[in-house]
Amino acid sequence: MRVARRGGTSGKMRLLPLIAATYFMVSGGPYGLEDIIGMAGYGRALLLLLLIPVFWSLPTGLMVGELAAAMPEEGGFYQWVRRAMGPFWGFQEAWLSLAASVFDMAIYPTTFVLYLSHVAPALTAGYGGLMLKLGIVGISAVWNLRGAVAVGRGSERMMAISLSPFVVLIGLAVWHGLRHGAAFASGGAPLRMDLDGAMLVALWNYMGWDNASTIAQEVDHPQKTYPRAILTSAVVVTCVYTLPLLAVWMVGIPAERFSTGAWVDAAMLLGGPALAVAVVLAGSLDGLGTFSALTLSLTRLPYAMAEDGLLPQVLTKRWSNGVPWVSVLACSAGWALALGFTFERLISIDLVLYGGALMLEFIALVVLRVKEPGLKRPFRIPGGTGSVVAMGLGPALLIGFALWAAHSERVAGLPALGFAAIVAAVGPIAYAIARRTKTGPA
Repeated sequence: MRVARRGGTSGKMRLLPLIAATYFMVSGGPYGLEDIIGMAGYGRALLLLLLIPVFWSLPTGLMVGELAAAMPEEGGFYQWVRRAMGPFWGFQEAWLSLAASVFDMAIYPTTFVLYLSHVAPALTAGYGGLMLKLGIVGISAVWNLRGAVAVGRGSERMMAISLSPFVVLIGLAVWHGLRHGAAFASGGAPLRMDLDGAMLVALWNYMGWDNASTIAQEVDHPQKTYPRAILTSAVVVTCVYTLPLLAVWMVGIPAERFSTGAWVDAAMLLGGPALAVAVVLAGSLDGLGTFSALTLSLTRLPYAMAEDGLLPQVLTKRWSNGVPWVSVLACSAGWALALGFTFERLISIDLVLYGGALMLEFIALVVLRVKEPGLKRPFRIPGGTGSVVAMGLGPALLIGFALWAAHSERVAGLPALGFAAIVAAVGPIAYAIARRTKTGPA
């Protein structure tokens, strides 16, 4: 177990910046919900967005709160699994998370370009779109090189800016309802209902609560800060999802009109061109904020693995502000290369790989309750081992559903589950190679 760095708490991320960074690691705003409304209808979409946090976000948030407070180490969930089950499973945890990031991180620069194309189509066409995506990667890398505090404070500002058009949209919807009377659209099934697809998108929009754990040594008083930040973020994200949905439902916009980018149309209807442009720009900003926050989280994994001798020691190099700069540059280069790939259903493969990593974290929670009952836990989930096991059933069942729902999807020409199995199977091989070339302490 590593010893935390000595010194004061100046220069470390505090509660509000951590909440904002966690918000972007998980959500980033209502963008992406359009497909849930279009595939499930308003009533079912609202039900999904209210129930999934109970069975997915809350158990995951509690698990992260306990483990992050008990083991506030750089590398977060990689360290939890490693301590509970040994270096092999710790490596698999990091492998699955980094593999999922290849698919996940390709989504956000694409989102940036997609929304920007609504106001500047010439700028985003052809190679221009690719250069903008590479620009997002580059800006995020430079931003992260300034340190966790810079990313956290920037996330606070970007959160306020990106949500402001939706505050206006909700206000206009309420004003319209008070003036003309609420004209709720049909809450039933849309013409082309796809409830399985809606659930997958909803799960994807609520995943990532563990990401903030990897920067533990860069957080002020992590034992107290993590539980507060995770649970507060869960409430914020749920409100950010449900309130705009209720607003557009109340003014009578049909569910069939909702697909990716439909918030622009809703903003045009309620507030005119100015609000529509604001939503477009906020959507682009959301892609940048999410990519930057996830860069902060994921680049700490190669650093922690290198400290354990499982990756080249050059990845352990840090600047005086605590940033593992080689890992930031290496990961950014990898994600930049992945931007050229085309995957039919990124969300499906992302959920499958992330789900495997999440289950290892819940297993680590149970194992550590049994293996180390005396471990100091500043935040502890109420109940004994049985309660903790029961709490993990909700996420396990939802991940099982994601596996079933992805059975007909294809990724890079292969069945999604087969593709995920190949990626997962490479993990033990990669670990064997890493052990043979091991350069540091276990």
